[in-house]
Amino acid sequence: MLKPLLLMSLLIVLPAVAGPGLTDLETRWLQAGQPVIAFARAQGLPVDIIVQPQDAPGAVPLALGYEGGRCKLVLSLRGNAQADSVLQGVPPTRHGLMMEAMTAHEIGHCQRYAQGDWHALPRGFVEPRSMQKGKLTALAQELRETRREEAYADLVALAWMHARHPGQYQQVLAWMRGVRAAGEAAGGGVGSSHATQAWLALADGAGAFDDSASPFEQAQVLWRKGLSGDKGQ
Repeated sequence: MLKPLLLMSLLIVLPAVAGPGLTDLETRWLQAGQPVIAFARAQGLPVDIIVQPQDAPGAVPLALGYEGGRCKLVLSLRGNAQADSVLQGVPPTRHGLMMEAMTAHEIGHCQRYAQGDWHALPRGFVEPRSMQKGKLTALAQELRETRREEAYADLVALAWMHARHPGQYQQVLAWMRGVRAAGEAAGGGVGSSHATQAWLALADGAGAFDDSASPFEQAQVLWRKGLSGDKGQ
């Protein structure tokens, strides 16, 4: 869900709470994500909240940019059918749950950026020779690096939801699998940039997460396991 920040003069910087000029939908998204944002800021992550005041048809409803050493969490909900379609089939009573999970996903991206780890492999992890840089086309390399970042962020979101909403965890996981499967069907198969199903499979079952560790630490464990079997190009 990562997007670069464009047209900053058209964006409004707002705190992650309801405020004047916000729509009801924007307020719901911000309130749902507030616990994640509070946690991220407590961890020292530099997070700003930005709400686009103009219509943004076709934009990702919630995305993250990184500029000037700060993470920019961008809501693009006005005039945007994707704000509804991403939650299609989810009962209204669970919308807030999925909005919270999406916020945690973007905070996973923020953490990678803030740590200087974007597109970097875990320390000590070595790619098979056939998969190392220079062995793939530039496009295949870009898709793989993006897919891996998406997988890490998915796992951060799932670790967060597992700890905070254990009774609804399987519902969140099933929804996320559905979103990724739909994206794979539309985007060209297992090598597509958001095909994270191999990592989602690792997040199923008892013992997948250790809630005593931070979501970032938990995600790192499963992410590394998934990297070992990542053959998609």
